[in-house]
Amino acid sequence: MNNFNQFKKMFSAQLKLTLREKQAWFWGIFFPVILMVIFMVIFSGSSDDEFQSEIAIVSENSNPTSEMLLTQITQLSILDVKTGEPVSRDTAEQWVKDQEVDAAIVLPESANDTSFVLVVNKEDERGVTTQALSAILDKMVQQANLSAVGAVPTFDIEFESLTSGSNELNYTDFLLTGMIALSIAQGGMFGMVDLVEMRRKGLIKRLRMTPAKMGIFGLSDMVMRLLFSVIQILLLSLIGVFIFGANLFINFPSLIIVFLIGALSFNALGYFFSSFSTSQNAYMGVANIVSFLMMFLSGVFFPIETMPDWLQPISNLLPLTYFAEGLRDSMVYETGLFSSTLWFGIGVLVIWGAISFIIGSWLYKRKSIVASR
Repeated sequence: MNNFNQFKKMFSAQLKLTLREKQAWFWGIFFPVILMVIFMVIFSGSSDDEFQSEIAIVSENSNPTSEMLLTQITQLSILDVKTGEPVSRDTAEQWVKDQEVDAAIVLPESANDTSFVLVVNKEDERGVTTQALSAILDKMVQQANLSAVGAVPTFDIEFESLTSGSNELNYTDFLLTGMIALSIAQGGMFGMVDLVEMRRKGLIKRLRMTPAKMGIFGLSDMVMRLLFSVIQILLLSLIGVFIFGANLFINFPSLIIVFLIGALSFNALGYFFSSFSTSQNAYMGVANIVSFLMMFLSGVFFPIETMPDWLQPISNLLPLTYFAEGLRDSMVYETGLFSSTLWFGIGVLVIWGAISFIIGSWLYKRKSIVASR
């Protein structure tokens, strides 16, 4: 039998084994879809909504200063005053404790009082809403101070945003490409678990005793897993675009290269895990730990620039960081093949894949492992 016929037979056998395995369907196709839908609903559901906060106003001793501040606060459309009228401090604090309002603003008790108090719930002290309210009130204080000394603001700030992609891009696009990268990476890292069972049962040893070539066996397995990854990327992209309204601007040449290199690198990682795992449980334990760490350190859900400074160098070493960025560049920013950033990421993926494959092959060839086959 020539090599091509061997490949067809082995590919057909690998495909049938995978399709008959219900767990492969779940972990390879349905689990990534469920995971992506959950995270897309959680993280992108309100990304386009305008900021709005409900507050309580405390003005127990009405005076010119408190009335002036009350007028300014009620004119801000982003602040919704509960009941529309000032309430007592006890009532406002109870609302804050019960989280019925985001904060309470206590206005000055006399015309000579130059400060007012922002009361927030301790659990929300570092929240986005609290930070936004603090910034709004700080701006009001600055304007009041300038008015008090008769000064006119000299400098102002204008906000503009630029992107290398389309202006239609939003956080949903960022999250979708990250989830696609994570799904393909997990498919590669978890997909080699069958090798552990084949080695434990002695199937690899028996296969070596036949005229079949092990290289073609590995190639057919790799092509079958790439086929699964293609189904993943198509299915997740369609769900992201048609259900969550994601925008994709694809550069196909760069996407194909990043996809192939990334999928092969993570298959090599799975091959490396299988080389030293003595059971399926041991393999799944290692793959779960590595997958969990990379999931939250590789910029899948949020940019790595938002992480603590001491953690960012670790993120810059992980292969999923460059795979997610490569897919994002190819599927969202239409980055072409002449981008140095794209090729730097591809180079890192190649290094990870090559080192994993070489070490895995060396471990497979060790005498102790050969004897256990």
